[in-house]
Amino acid sequence: MTFTTMVRSLRRQARQGTLLPFVVTYDGRLVGQVTVGGITWGSLCSAHIGYWVDERVAGRGVMPTSVALVVDHCFRTVGLHRVEVNIRPENAASLRVVEKLGFREEGTRASFLHIAGGWRDHRSFALTADEVPGGLLARWQSRATGA
Repeated sequence: MTFTTMVRSLRRQARQGTLLPFVVTYDGRLVGQVTVGGITWGSLCSAHIGYWVDERVAGRGVMPTSVALVVDHCFRTVGLHRVEVNIRPENAASLRVVEKLGFREEGTRASFLHIAGGWRDHRSFALTADEVPGGLLARWQSRATGA
């Protein structure tokens, strides 16, 4: 898939209300993306979040801050009740993001996604709006500063 094709697909899904794509910038340049996908309404009111960040800015709190802002937007503005993050067990950097933010681990999903030519297991994490009444960003900042 070309970049242009990917952007068109993201825009189409965003117009349909099933996806929210966010770019992440740092010092005025594109360094990552957070995507809210699988938005489902009705009794579920849920979505999943995926993210990536340029390794040159990794470890600076860029992605935990970005994910926290997006989760707060999903809960407060969009009106979702639950967000989920699914991560390959070997992806230590992404696992560190959900750990920093205090996502609750829900277990392993065997053969969850087809990636790089094979079905890959993923560890599943989630949060509900009830778990972060003051917002995820505020909770993370409080934890990070020890307040």
